[in-house]
Amino acid sequence: MLGDHVRPGDGVWWGQAGAEAAPLVDALLDRGVPVRAFCGLTVNPRLRDPPAGLALTSYGALGSLRAADALDVVPAHYSALPRLFAEGLLPTDVGLVQVSPPGPDGTCSLGVGPDYVADAVPHTRVLLAEINHRMPRTAGTPGIPRERFAGVVETDRPLAPVPDRVPDAVDAAIAGHVAGLVEDGDTVQIGVGALPTAILAGLSGHRDLGFHAGMLTTGVLRLVEQGAITGARKEIDPGLLVTGTAIGGEELYARVPDLPVLFRPASYTHDPGVLAQLRRLVAINSALEVDLAGQVGAESAGGRRLGAIGGQADFSGAAARTGARSIIALRAVAGGRSTIVRALSGPVTTARADVDAVVTEHGVAHLRGCGERDRARRLRAIAAPEHREALQGRDRVGSDGRSR
Repeated sequence: MLGDHVRPGDGVWWGQAGAEAAPLVDALLDRGVPVRAFCGLTVNPRLRDPPAGLALTSYGALGSLRAADALDVVPAHYSALPRLFAEGLLPTDVGLVQVSPPGPDGTCSLGVGPDYVADAVPHTRVLLAEINHRMPRTAGTPGIPRERFAGVVETDRPLAPVPDRVPDAVDAAIAGHVAGLVEDGDTVQIGVGALPTAILAGLSGHRDLGFHAGMLTTGVLRLVEQGAITGARKEIDPGLLVTGTAIGGEELYARVPDLPVLFRPASYTHDPGVLAQLRRLVAINSALEVDLAGQVGAESAGGRRLGAIGGQADFSGAAARTGARSIIALRAVAGGRSTIVRALSGPVTTARADVDAVVTEHGVAHLRGCGERDRARRLRAIAAPEHREALQGRDRVGSDGRSR
């Protein structure tokens, strides 16, 4: 099927995580046609070392892409992806989608993964579909007519799970500090991973929380079950979870049809105008490093690409400017190195002005309204004790994160 539609030099994209059209992606890799490709988070082991003819691009080094040396990362806020597809700056010749079987109206749902896919579809010349009978139909994004697909394969397979480590005592300690910064009625944005899972578990005692984020996880499902997330006080989409994609395992995917959730494209979930309406938005994001100026690095550290800009800057900026608060949570030590540093070892992901608080297992550094000297002192205080002396110095910090 791909041979009739994918030509050498084409630009090809596909969805991420459980929404990845794995059979079609594998067929593309088997053919070895030289193409430019774009994808997001993937657990496909074959993409750790893609074929030489595949020029692979992504918005970050996530999942299997962390090991892909040939990966070319496009530095962009997640909110910019729809525009990049519309302008043809990301591949739009062929799209590989995983969808649900057609419903009574003849359209197929993008299921658990509309996010950037729904924004790419209108600008894509050829769509090839995996119709997976286990992909649930979801609300929030218009379906795609069956006749829009130039080719189809039908499957009946489980959606790919995204594994992660189990939260530990350090994660739990950080989660306890973060919970104290979230108030009943706030709308929470949070990502995926062991630390976000621990933070969500730490919010179980809260009430009437809302949820608006790029990713929906099993931790969110638990808070809905416990009555902590109701969305009752949300300024927009009251009573509803809003997300772009579900990332988890079999339980989460099976429960999606029972949840009060809207799956919306990135052009909605990350839109600045939409986020500005969430006046009680609390953005909770992770990082690899934070420097003494409060600048955040979430893309690479120590010469290794380990993350992405993703939606962090979108949500942190909105929470700090028009929402409730922007929180960066991270372990104080990673790989034996302090994560509170004099200067970032990678690019700045989130500006210091968009960070209200930084949290480690050693406490909270409240940065909103603090001058350079005070914020440097507060950040040193939450560094690992064995690294604090190395961070000592004069407390005027330059834009490069270095103490003066």
